[in-house]
Amino acid sequence: MTWRPSVPPDAVPRSVRQRHSGPYRAAIVPRIATTSTLTVDGATAALADEASREVTRFDAQLGGEVAPFASVLLRSESASSSQIEQLTAGAKAIAVAELGNGTTRNAVSVVGNVRAMRAALDLAGELDPTSILAMHAALLEEVEPAIAGRWRTEQVWIGGSSYGPHGAAFVPPVADDVPDLIDDLIAFARRDDIPPLVLAALAHAQFETIHPFPDGNGRTGRALIHALLRRYELTRAVTVPVSAGLLTDVDGYFAALTAYREGDPTGIVAALANGALEAIVNARQLVADLHQVRARWDDVVVARRDAAAWRVADLLLRQPVIDAATIARDVGVAPSNALRALEPLLAAGVVTEFSGRARNRLWQAREVLAAVDAFAARAGRRRPGS
Repeated sequence: MTWRPSVPPDAVPRSVRQRHSGPYRAAIVPRIATTSTLTVDGATAALADEASREVTRFDAQLGGEVAPFASVLLRSESASSSQIEQLTAGAKAIAVAELGNGTTRNAVSVVGNVRAMRAALDLAGELDPTSILAMHAALLEEVEPAIAGRWRTEQVWIGGSSYGPHGAAFVPPVADDVPDLIDDLIAFARRDDIPPLVLAALAHAQFETIHPFPDGNGRTGRALIHALLRRYELTRAVTVPVSAGLLTDVDGYFAALTAYREGDPTGIVAALANGALEAIVNARQLVADLHQVRARWDDVVVARRDAAAWRVADLLLRQPVIDAATIARDVGVAPSNALRALEPLLAAGVVTEFSGRARNRLWQAREVLAAVDAFAARAGRRRPGS
């Protein structure tokens, strides 16, 4: 292939233009739909099996408590996946952005990732190229609408300079190859002869190798993992925040993707299995923290047991920033009675108003936000010796 820079000649020095002009090599990606070469060693297979059992057990244990925790775990996974791409936002900023009041691009981007994750779970049973495009559209429609939900039509590359692919760490296949490679990937993802977690890891690595979009490949590829875990019923109720586990060793995760491209699938399977195990420990702590928060509210809130205030309390566990419209919709009260439902929680200090506005006010549950931020901090903290 020959690269012709699109940067105006007077925008960069001549030496840079010369270095990023002329022939370059793009990857020729092997098809994997029917391959028998993507195998892992016994130890890695055993690790993946252990992680699969733990994922299923965690999902089953929380199955009866889906309403409080499904949303917060999904949001935490979306934030962690975004953080891998250097997109960081605190729990409060994300919750505000979900209400349509986002003031930072990062928070809006994370909310896009929440939508992409939800799309992945909703479409898990009908996984095809259209569903992958739908995940990508949900991810980027608010921040990059021009490319959202469309395969790339130009060359992309990873690492090196932004001027051209010369010197890049990896140059994915040419754009013309993307649709056929995605069809092959979908055929692979429908195989029933590979353990689900192993299949999810390999499909994710193949997706990242194809790199079918101009942007958002990492987040869409990690949403694909969840679609496959749901499709093959390792999860049924909640989203295990595997990206939070991958955050404990981001360098190792990217190294495993590189090794996959060089023909070694073991590393990415081990990375996903270890990430899932790490994530479950962290998620259990988050759930325990939220249980403790809710128990404290029971002790300090003064209201009849059938009062709407308790339904607002349950809402705050999954949506720690709320407005009157959210209360009315989710609690089932008239908008004019939303503040009345909130009053016992305000009196107990469970929620505080922070917008400072006379209209369209916003309230926050600081303890829930602190628990979610603590989860994120644990996810990004490397263990000693790791």
